[in-house]
Amino acid sequence: MGLFITFEGPEGSGKTTQMHLLAQHLQARGYAPLITREPGGTSIGDRVRAILLDPVHEEMAPSTEFLLFSAARAQHVRQVIAPHLAQDGIVLCDRFADSSLAYQGYGYELDLAAVLNITAFATDGLVPDLSFYLDLPVEVGLRRKVGGDGDDWNRMEQKGIDYHQRVRAGYLAMTAQDPTRWVVVDATATLSEIQAAIQRAFEERGLLQAGRRNG
Repeated sequence: MGLFITFEGPEGSGKTTQMHLLAQHLQARGYAPLITREPGGTSIGDRVRAILLDPVHEEMAPSTEFLLFSAARAQHVRQVIAPHLAQDGIVLCDRFADSSLAYQGYGYELDLAAVLNITAFATDGLVPDLSFYLDLPVEVGLRRKVGGDGDDWNRMEQKGIDYHQRVRAGYLAMTAQDPTRWVVVDATATLSEIQAAIQRAFEERGLLQAGRRNG
């Protein structure tokens, strides 16, 4: 089986940039990681992503939002992630199921047991081998987004501060519950400091195997 690594964090945390920097680090060592994202990763997922992030859909119910994310994720796992892992490959993913638990579960305060059950069905029970959580205060992250750091302002980011505070609290709760899988990184540090912390944590876990090289 391959190696599945995810990057999570609140808006403006820089997780996408850090994921690509880790990919470059692995490529320099002779590995060929697959880089993907959620929602998206497939043509179906990209269409769902457009609906989910479009600010015009203000009327979308939290349950509808969660189920759309889950539908895109089910396709992503079966079409992209699982086949690559089955070939002993390395997958780096910008957000995965933990985002739904944080944003729809903790953020909207949906029933966490229901969120977990549906997520297990959508993912066939797939859990990342390692997850990086880039943490920073909500206000800092949203200021970065307003200042043009990252994608255009979307429907998820325009929600209130209280919502984003619950999301961050949810992430911190998850990392505390499973410290073996999670690595919490201070996203207020410099770009190079963050990447150094990520690479150090990655190496300390000794997850790479020779069989995955160029896989």
